[in-house]
Amino acid sequence: MAQGGRAGKRLGGGVSPAAAGGIDRARLIARMRERPCWDIVIVGGGATGLGCAVDAAARGHSVLLLEAHDFAKGTSSRATKLIHGGVRYLAQGNLPLVREALLERSRLLANAPHLVHPLRFVVPTHGWVDKARFSIGLTLYDLLAGRHGIGPCKVLDRSQTLQALPSIRSDGLSGGIAYWDAQFDDARLAISLMRTGIGLGGVLLNYVPVERLIVADGRVVGVGARDAETDESFDIAARVVINATGVWADALRRSERPAVRPLLRPSQGVHLVVDRRFMSGKDALLVPETSDGRVLFVIPWQDKVLIGTTDTGRDDLPLEPVPLAGEVDFILETAARYVVNPPTRADVRSVFAGLRPLIDPHHDAATGKLSREHFIEVSPGGLVTIAGGKWTTYRRMAEDTVDRAEAQAKLPRMACMTAALRLHGASASGPASMPAGLVADELERERGGDHALSGACSITDAQVRHALRFEQARTVEDVLARRDRLLFLDVAAALEVAPAVAAILAEELGRPDGWVEAQLKSFRALAAGYQVSGAPVAHR
Repeated sequence: MAQGGRAGKRLGGGVSPAAAGGIDRARLIARMRERPCWDIVIVGGGATGLGCAVDAAARGHSVLLLEAHDFAKGTSSRATKLIHGGVRYLAQGNLPLVREALLERSRLLANAPHLVHPLRFVVPTHGWVDKARFSIGLTLYDLLAGRHGIGPCKVLDRSQTLQALPSIRSDGLSGGIAYWDAQFDDARLAISLMRTGIGLGGVLLNYVPVERLIVADGRVVGVGARDAETDESFDIAARVVINATGVWADALRRSERPAVRPLLRPSQGVHLVVDRRFMSGKDALLVPETSDGRVLFVIPWQDKVLIGTTDTGRDDLPLEPVPLAGEVDFILETAARYVVNPPTRADVRSVFAGLRPLIDPHHDAATGKLSREHFIEVSPGGLVTIAGGKWTTYRRMAEDTVDRAEAQAKLPRMACMTAALRLHGASASGPASMPAGLVADELERERGGDHALSGACSITDAQVRHALRFEQARTVEDVLARRDRLLFLDVAAALEVAPAVAAILAEELGRPDGWVEAQLKSFRALAAGYQVSGAPVAHR
């Protein structure tokens, strides 16, 4: 894996990414331009596409991944931040999916310990019926995990439940059930996958949209793409093309077959972020049955509390979805039934929405009942589409997809290598929000020599430069939404530090006059979608 080199006393301007041991975009573009034919071209840089790129590169295939925007820009940065078997899927009786997800959970805990860690959940009970029902279900959850379990579920009495969840309402509370799952940082895991794929010899690029499929004699033989930064166009030959575009997969399928029936029926999930005072303690709260048939999570995450989620069907596919009417109030009202000091709209630091790529070829089921299993389709022209699934099972989805791609392209059948493949940064120390690519002593030097860019956050000059040089960040949004998670944690703080971030990026990238102001205008417009009316608009 490429790691940060010793480019001087600090990561100041004027040092090329290649000279510092980073990722050189120009070299990646040149490799894309010069190779006559790729074994596998992957369209889409979310969890599924990145997983496919790592899997294929680890097998020894030549791999090119193209993302139209930034890595994990869509659904893959907007999850509930859980790596889990799925308690709700257990209630639906989908035991094979739960078992598979629990196995993949154990692999992620082993392969990405810097980003995935165990988290205990507590389900409050109100009477012996609740306690018996949830205890039986979560014991089955443990049994399905088998030797891959994190820890056994435990029946708690009323006092133990209040100790675990000090902020919970006590009226009618009889006790609780504690069980274990895992938590992660979704966007940071995506960046780790990107770096892993490049370290294995693949070419993975953001801001290179695929604009068309190249079809010859009825076969998909490549893609037409464009570098969004330079406007240079490319015709790229491939032995097989994988469509891993998530909720937008049907659009690429239609570019080959305009009348093809849709596979997907997306739904929207909304999450609120509030301060830790609203749910103190180390454990997470799970409400297993809300009025819309979902579960409600109240989860400690990066010194904040994450509350969600909803399940609302959508017919449109916005790149930047925002909460629909009533979604924020539904979450707040549901949380208020369980929390002593419930947050209000004015307490929401950030709100984000994500679209789920649910499989529903017949379009006749409620979104809450649709399967989270994945589905692979090979078109008559050979386009391999991977749809559905969830973050927890991304690795298994990639394994199945690359198996199909090998068969379709008549590539040498190679064994999957990712079950025990540690991802980039797995040996790094420190919190996930710190740059994982710097070697340890250089990171310590940067920590000592850099100061936060504003009083609203802990982001430093070195971290911004690192995000650009080592993690392919290109915009203020890339840095503040996905390399660091500040936009998702505190919109006001992100707006306060944005000018300093833009100035550093402009210096590093050699941008012309006016670029900084254009970036800030774009970022402010984006940030407005993460604010709730009645919430603070300036950092407090």
